[in-house]
Amino acid sequence: MLSLINVLFAFITIAILILAGRFLKQKIKLFQKLYLPESIIAGAIALLLGPGVFGAIAVALGVPADGYLAGGVFSETTRAVWAQSPGVFINIVFAALFLGETIPKPKEIWRKTAPQVAFGQTLAWGQYVLPILVTLLILIPLFDVDPIIATLVEISFEGGHGTAAGMAETFNRLNFPDGGDLALGLATVGIVTGVIAGTILADWGRKNNYIQEIPTEVPSGDAQFQPTAHLESDRVLTRRARLMQNLLVDPLSLNFGFTALAVLIGWIILELLRLLEFFTWGKTGFELAGAIPLFPMALIGGIIVQLIMKKLDLDTLIIRNLQERIAGVALDLVVVTALASIKLQVLGANLPVFLSLSLVGIVWNIVAFVYLAPKILPSYWFERGIGDMGQSMGVTATGILLIKMVDPHNRTGAFESFAYKQLFFEPIVGGGLFTAAAPTLIRQFGLVPMLISTSGLLAFWLIFGFWNYKVIKREMIAEANSPNPIT
Repeated sequence: MLSLINVLFAFITIAILILAGRFLKQKIKLFQKLYLPESIIAGAIALLLGPGVFGAIAVALGVPADGYLAGGVFSETTRAVWAQSPGVFINIVFAALFLGETIPKPKEIWRKTAPQVAFGQTLAWGQYVLPILVTLLILIPLFDVDPIIATLVEISFEGGHGTAAGMAETFNRLNFPDGGDLALGLATVGIVTGVIAGTILADWGRKNNYIQEIPTEVPSGDAQFQPTAHLESDRVLTRRARLMQNLLVDPLSLNFGFTALAVLIGWIILELLRLLEFFTWGKTGFELAGAIPLFPMALIGGIIVQLIMKKLDLDTLIIRNLQERIAGVALDLVVVTALASIKLQVLGANLPVFLSLSLVGIVWNIVAFVYLAPKILPSYWFERGIGDMGQSMGVTATGILLIKMVDPHNRTGAFESFAYKQLFFEPIVGGGLFTAAAPTLIRQFGLVPMLISTSGLLAFWLIFGFWNYKVIKREMIAEANSPNPIT
């Protein structure tokens, strides 16, 4: 059983790895050229020193399979803590996304996110259509695989390791016991190739001037706190000082309390959904809500907390730059622990199926990003599209990471659009309702009806995306030509 001291040392190790990542980035020019975040470098170090690489080499050199070095240089308890961390800390990242921000009206949210939703949904439904075709035409005739295997790309690439692991019980109930292991293997392929492909594409985008960010000089001092702090008015600062003058609590602790409250509200919403399912459609054995992850609900919880604090005229207590720091630390933890927990040995099993499905998922995501994103996203297509591509190849944190690579100061609004999109995305795919239902639907109705329905949804989002692109472009041109443009 894990003790608190085990958890402490596991995270101390992560902090040391991040320092090592920073040192290597300063010394290795390639890392600087590729804009690799220190968290990715730290995660790669942890992966190399873990059981999949260092441990495997040690065993090959004669170390007993049950010896300490067979598990790498990190203890089993440390690895156990890391394995549970990504799914926990991603909730903090999303809970903090809108705390301290001005929440736009629903119409404005839809205008900001409609292109993002269209592109994200296009990526997701393509991850059903193409694998179903490959399964029908290649995998079943050649390898006699279970038809449910066609759902693994979306479950693993869009859903990530958490969804892949969570679906294991569903696969067992549907007499497809290998599904859980295959899904975890594909999720591993997705997250690794997502980071590599995203990094290469980011470098390609800079060389071809697709990245429209205009570099600006960062003020001296603690640059991380500057962008938000200088935007706050004297009224906000004065009111905050008055509200906090009698509070004997550190502002960071107070703001972490608001983040925690957002996660709690998200958890309550999710539990209410599961309760609703239990008393309604769940009685038929058709379970959906159990597959919905917590983090999109934590995002909703953050919006609710912000709106309530605004209503109570206490919103100045929520300090945006502190929320950014809280989310930043959580994101680093997600990235390092997710990379460190990859099980490389899973890739050795069922290699032909792995290669086929992996290739389909990777090619679809990259081709869709390069050719469809510019036709669906009317502004800053590269910055906004690369986040969706990253998310569609492993974990949401990968998408956020790639956005930070190409737009570190969030001048394009890509981060907000990506975050708002989750409200219209995660409840359905990427670990949502359809993701949870897809294996059952294939078992009940077969691959051909599933192919027809998902192809229809893919066509709908493509048509809507192209149409919406033209509408927004016309509005942008009209606004630019207006004698009194709205600022």
